[in-house]
Amino acid sequence: MKRGLIVALFSLAAARAADAGVLPEDRADVLLHSYDGGGVTIQGPSVLVRKQFAQKFSVSANHYVDRVSSASIDVVTTASPYKEERTQQSVGLDYLHDRWMMNIGFTNSEENDYTAETFSFGVSQDIFGDLTTISLGYSLGNDTVGRRGDDTFRDEVQRQQYRLGISQILTKNLLLGLSFETITDEGFLNNPYRQVRYLDDTTPQGYAYEREIYPRTRTSDAGSIRMRYYLPYRAALHAEYRQYADTWAIDADTFEIGYTHPIESGWTFEGKFRAYSQTKADFYSDLFARSQFQNFMARDKELSTFTSRTIRLGASYDIVRGGWKFVERGTLNVILDHMMFDYEDFRDLRGVGAVPGTEPLYSFDANVVQLFASFWF
Repeated sequence: MKRGLIVALFSLAAARAADAGVLPEDRADVLLHSYDGGGVTIQGPSVLVRKQFAQKFSVSANHYVDRVSSASIDVVTTASPYKEERTQQSVGLDYLHDRWMMNIGFTNSEENDYTAETFSFGVSQDIFGDLTTISLGYSLGNDTVGRRGDDTFRDEVQRQQYRLGISQILTKNLLLGLSFETITDEGFLNNPYRQVRYLDDTTPQGYAYEREIYPRTRTSDAGSIRMRYYLPYRAALHAEYRQYADTWAIDADTFEIGYTHPIESGWTFEGKFRAYSQTKADFYSDLFARSQFQNFMARDKELSTFTSRTIRLGASYDIVRGGWKFVERGTLNVILDHMMFDYEDFRDLRGVGAVPGTEPLYSFDANVVQLFASFWF
């Protein structure tokens, strides 16, 4: 199945230029990533290349692979551990004209039980003496859902995303960014393998399982504010707050603060702390009172009430200072993330003997490692 969290963690798409009137730089990135936590291991490479031509266009291409080995708590309590591979290819085109820029992109992602295709379009323009940048964007995704071992199962998902962003230079050292997005999902939105549990006195453990049932529509809204302050000694502070709400009654808040510090010997160091909290979906429960208790039922821990905290440490070393042949600059980079998850109403069923509904609450830590090289030419 598609894993939005993992994709977000490891996506190597290069950050777009902060100003609409500047094309992305020519560059190539090669990444190796690793995620280990909660019984899930994800590893794989990614390669990204960007190139300008005709002074008005920039093209990009990305190849990305996830090799997944899962024995998560969901899997070990209701199914067997599994291995799978997800491959993703994406292409993009940027067109620059005066103070505005247009970009289009297409992404295809393939797993043995899930196919996703996404088309995106965006436009941005500098105004007020290039101190303000306004951007608009739209994405349309069409996914096909399958189920391993069941050739008769097939369903569809359509996703639409609308984006609005404003970037404002407040002073020579302070940059402010505001963004808002709305996402609409329609179709088969749950996991075809996951099950809910309900009280059942006829079983030895006191409960039984049946398949999840989700609504077939979901609309979410998110707004964020970001600030970046450049310090006199070339370092920078950044902070962000994001608020999220959807029609499944999930409300979430994200706080982030970070610091970047370069030194003269070619090293750049960074640190970041991120805190996230959310409320549960209105049809989520760790334990339902009976079978078919309500129209919609879910036991996905990502729809429960939980908090997470992430500590990031990163380092970058400039390995091609002054250029070498056609390479103008090159860096080696390592980023380490330590993530901590605590669930407030999702219970760990791997123990035995506990009365249903009194099992210990679930928590786990995860480590993310990214090693990559970047070259500008």
